[in-house]
Amino acid sequence: MKASPRVAFIAVLLGWGHFAASTALAYEASNVVPATGTIEYAFTPGHDATALIVRVIDAARAQILVQAFSFTHREIADALVRAHRRNVEVQVIADASQIDLIEHNVIPALVEAGVAVFTDSEHTSAHNKVIIADAMSRLPTLVTGSFNFTFAAQYRNAENVLVLRGNRELSKAFLDNWKTHRAHAVEMDHARRK
Repeated sequence: MKASPRVAFIAVLLGWGHFAASTALAYEASNVVPATGTIEYAFTPGHDATALIVRVIDAARAQILVQAFSFTHREIADALVRAHRRNVEVQVIADASQIDLIEHNVIPALVEAGVAVFTDSEHTSAHNKVIIADAMSRLPTLVTGSFNFTFAAQYRNAENVLVLRGNRELSKAFLDNWKTHRAHAVEMDHARRK
């Protein structure tokens, strides 16, 4: 039986230490993967997180899968279009509400360039910020963190980006989660972008 962290905390308060410890361990151990590969990081403002993300996209050889909440950063969008033009499979899952809400979002430009874009309106917010590059290769690359793919995230906000290279098990977990959201997302067509 899995317990929420709140239930485990209440159990400790009531003296149910054994219950709390056993259920908390079951809760946490289900999503543990070995630490392998390398981790590169960036904090904004200060570090050039955009350049780090663009380098990941430019280095991809076969596939780039994206989950984006707010997406207004032209440099990152341009890198995805370049990847698409060099025959890398590029697929983007975007938050449906942000496309309509943010005037300067780049999702329509991605659709116009032929990138496969899907909208996820299954959730209140499709808030993941993830890029998975070459997930099934020997050295996959995973990008995640608080950083929305926006100009504000680079220059005005306090954000973080992690680039994890070579952790196949973690990349597979993020790939499986991406596929879960892709299954209920709806492809955006040229009529929707206008």
